[in-house]
Amino acid sequence: MKNIAVILAGGIGSRLNAGIPKQFLKVAGMTVIEHTISVFQKHRGIDEIAVVVNDAYKRKIESYIIKNNFTKVKKILNSGPERYFSSLSAISAYEGEECNLIFHDAVRPLLGTSVIDRVIESLKEFEAVDVAIPSADTVIEVDEENNIKDIPVRRYIKRGQTPQGFRYSLIKKAYDLALQDPNFTTTDDCGVVLKYCPDAKIHVVDGEDANMKLTYKEDFYLIEKLFQLKMTDFQTKELTEKEKHQLQDKVIVIFGGSSGIGLDLRKVCQTNGAKVHSFSRSENNVDIRNQALVSKVLQDVHNQEGRIDYIVNTASVLYMEPLVHMSYEQIFEEIDINYRGMVNVAKESFPYLQESKGQLLFYTSSSYTRGRMNYTIYSSTKCATVNFVQALAEEWSLANIRVNCINPERTKTPMRVKNFGIEPEDTLLKSIDVANVTAKVLLSEVSGQVIDVKIKSI
Repeated sequence: MKNIAVILAGGIGSRLNAGIPKQFLKVAGMTVIEHTISVFQKHRGIDEIAVVVNDAYKRKIESYIIKNNFTKVKKILNSGPERYFSSLSAISAYEGEECNLIFHDAVRPLLGTSVIDRVIESLKEFEAVDVAIPSADTVIEVDEENNIKDIPVRRYIKRGQTPQGFRYSLIKKAYDLALQDPNFTTTDDCGVVLKYCPDAKIHVVDGEDANMKLTYKEDFYLIEKLFQLKMTDFQTKELTEKEKHQLQDKVIVIFGGSSGIGLDLRKVCQTNGAKVHSFSRSENNVDIRNQALVSKVLQDVHNQEGRIDYIVNTASVLYMEPLVHMSYEQIFEEIDINYRGMVNVAKESFPYLQESKGQLLFYTSSSYTRGRMNYTIYSSTKCATVNFVQALAEEWSLANIRVNCINPERTKTPMRVKNFGIEPEDTLLKSIDVANVTAKVLLSEVSGQVIDVKIKSI
């Protein structure tokens, strides 16, 4: 049966007090609603998407469809003064179709694909499906005077989320009956089915803690952090045949391509027909701290190839020492290569990537999430990398340039061996695996993302 995702975006976000509806705030390079639509656009089980939005914001949605190539969005529907009007709008739009309607809040942008999988699978057996997570807190029921009336058994208490999925015939019947009730009021589609079609079973599948709803200002900061920690699904070891074919004739510049991840990325891309130009201090005396030199080599590659599709910077340095033991020469080298060099590469890359609508890619480290002893300068520069990437992805989105960074777990590279010596092989990523994930990201349409590469996922 056809699965239609209905994204409910009619809210005005009054509780956030942000000046615009919260679904149009930007996080990790895109608006909240763009992230939400992307989840359903990429899901193989979703056949079509309808967005329900206030008429004043239809033009925005239309621009997002074009910008992001949201090919599954087939309808932009009008919302109403109450939340249930949005559901009714979708039910009316699909009158007479045999389909499943899967309603989801636009302000839940961190929905996982596995949750959608569970909803779609359950709709094969049940007419209605809800998503929920266990309650971590004890729930109490109080009376009108705010005294405890009851304490339900926590095992049976769950916190509801979206999406909520329904066979069209059931949700249509439930609303038809509800609209005959002069006292009808609801904020939840499953609640409508429960009240007006009590014989229908509403099956509950597991949600995810990360699938949180943006409601208050504090939620926005938490969602930003969750996006930083989110692992995008590139965790397969080998390139597919399609991906290998896509690399053919791509023009790629790698700064730091003489060793480690950069060298393996260079080999992966060259093996699959890409035209790779590699620069480093040891290989051809190209130091990314030198802005004029970065500018020259990029111009030379463009003159030779006629375009540049991807620019990757893997150049980095680590001195694992307490700050007070480091010389100022070491401190400035680490800051200048890891941060200033990154800025140089980005600024000089812009005209070439704007022309090709290409991608700029950097590398961060797991130490970006928390400063660590003996990593004072390194950790802070890698944290800066993440913020730089997310800000730049937003700035350059109108130029159709994608900006991302890879966050590998501990990886066996010459830099790591230099600082840690010999370590058990099974505790480290292989640089070739990180290189394969990097190639997949270059070929993708994501932007503003931190892509984790973990040993358990390879």
